[in-house]
Amino acid sequence: MKISTKGRYGLRSMVDLAVNSSGDQVPLCSIAERQNISENYLEQVFSALRKAGLVKSIKGAQGGYVLADHPSNIKVGTILRCLEGDLLVVDPDSVDDNSSEYTIQKCIKVNVWDKINESIEKVVDSLTLEDLVNDYKKMNDKYFPMYYI
Repeated sequence: MKISTKGRYGLRSMVDLAVNSSGDQVPLCSIAERQNISENYLEQVFSALRKAGLVKSIKGAQGGYVLADHPSNIKVGTILRCLEGDLLVVDPDSVDDNSSEYTIQKCIKVNVWDKINESIEKVVDSLTLEDLVNDYKKMNDKYFPMYYI
């Protein structure tokens, strides 16, 4: 399984939105500029995020986007599934589960593909947007020491 550009940019943009919103709407152009992503492409990404109920759009001159919920309630898995669909390493239709015979294909599905899928689900559903924001801030503090005068 490979996460597409849409999924990677979408997750980056959601973290950016959470970091920079402070409760206010954030213009898409500012996210695009900070993340070096095409604004036109982000419009498509945010359209999907809005339809999924993860962000809200505010129209007008001072418009932009806000998170639809607190970052602690938004799972990374929810964001990725919204943009990518199922997070499976192998298409489930490619394996014949209906056979009563325990084939090599079925053995591999049960012992490899299903376990990889479970691991992916466990990781992405254990992380929240808030976790990523907090880790980003901690990492940022390491690289930008505070000077007091």
